[in-house]
Amino acid sequence: MTDQKRNPPTSSDERANLLAVASYNIHACAGRDGNTSSERVALVIRELEADLVGLQEVDSRPGAAADSQQMDYLARATGFTAIPGVTIQRHNRSYGNVLLTRHPVRAVRRVDLSLAGREPRGAIDADLEVHGTRVRVLVTHLGLRAAERRWQLYRLSELFLHGAIEPMILMGDFNEWYPYQSTLRRLRTLFGHCPAPRSFPARCPLLALDRIWVSPSSLLVATRAHKTALARVASDHLPVKSLLRLRPTRP
Repeated sequence: MTDQKRNPPTSSDERANLLAVASYNIHACAGRDGNTSSERVALVIRELEADLVGLQEVDSRPGAAADSQQMDYLARATGFTAIPGVTIQRHNRSYGNVLLTRHPVRAVRRVDLSLAGREPRGAIDADLEVHGTRVRVLVTHLGLRAAERRWQLYRLSELFLHGAIEPMILMGDFNEWYPYQSTLRRLRTLFGHCPAPRSFPARCPLLALDRIWVSPSSLLVATRAHKTALARVASDHLPVKSLLRLRPTRP
C-alpha cells in the first residue's frame, strides 16, 4: 500500500489483525475497450486480495451468459458471499450495489436514498463478524446532483448516529469531485480524515470519486487506487483499496 497513511505492519500478529477492504464501481462490467466482461472484472477483484469488496453498478438480467447474472457470477468466480443492494428492479433484471464478503454476516439493512425524479439510489448496511469483532459496513452510490448528495448524506448520517457499531466502514462512489463541497465536509466531521486517491477515469485518473471512510479513523493503515493494467480497462473506474487495523496493537 503506497498512499497517505502509516507504515504497514510487518509482524505476523499485526498482519492477522488487518482487514483489507475495497470499493469498485464496475460500470456493469463494460470496459473502456467497448467489451462487456464479467470475467475480467472478477480477475480485478481477485487481484485486490481483499476481505470485503463494495461494488456499484452491478447489472443482473435474464440469460445464461456470465455477463447476464453479474452478481452471482462475480461471487462464484471470486469465492465471496454476495449481499445484494438492488436500486433498480425491472421484471427479472436488477441493478445496484453489492457487498462481497469473506466473513460471516450477522445482519443486513437496506436503505432507500432515492429522490423523486432522480435515478433510484440506496445503501447496503451490514453487520459482519470479523475474527470476533463486530464490524459495520455500508456500501453506497450517491447521486449526480449536489443537492441530491447532500440529502443522501443527511439520511446516512442519521443512521451513523443511532445504534452505531464501531469499527464502521462507509465505502462507495460518492460522485463528488470538489474537495471542499459540503458533502465531503459532512463526512469529514463524522469520520475524520479520508485519503482520496484519484480513481476516475480509469485510464488516467483525475477525480477522487471512490472513497473509503473508517470510524474511528485511527484504524486506517493505508489507502490506494488499484492501478493495474487490467483494472485500467475493465471499468471506467479504478478500485480503491484500504487496509484497516481492527484492534490497537499492544506496545
